[in-house]
Amino acid sequence: MGRIFTVEEARALMPALLERADEFVSLRGDLAELVRDLREHGVSESGGLPEAKAFEARLDEILGWFEAHGIEIKGVAPLLVDFPSVLDGVSVRLCWLEGDRDLAWYHREDLGFAGRRPLRRA
Repeated sequence: MGRIFTVEEARALMPALLERADEFVSLRGDLAELVRDLREHGVSESGGLPEAKAFEARLDEILGWFEAHGIEIKGVAPLLVDFPSVLDGVSVRLCWLEGDRDLAWYHREDLGFAGRRPLRRA
């Protein structure tokens, strides 16, 4: 069984999460441009295959940070992560989506993203 977060524990990780998420989004875009340039033109101002592999490796490192902290990765484009939690005795996921600047949503574990609701502020 993985880690179960309190809302406070999850929110305490938000500065580090946002730093890594911002880097992830930037690198994901850089990699997409590099791959497209290489595919269409055979060259890119961003480099070649070694740079693409370096981008991929760093993206994997960032995703590894989330996993190492017990944060579930649900998607990478857009970046979507869940913190396993329990609210009022119910298994939920505290839900963060790329573009959010704080942790403000949750959903029941059995409902997924479609069941998102605003998280009460303490």
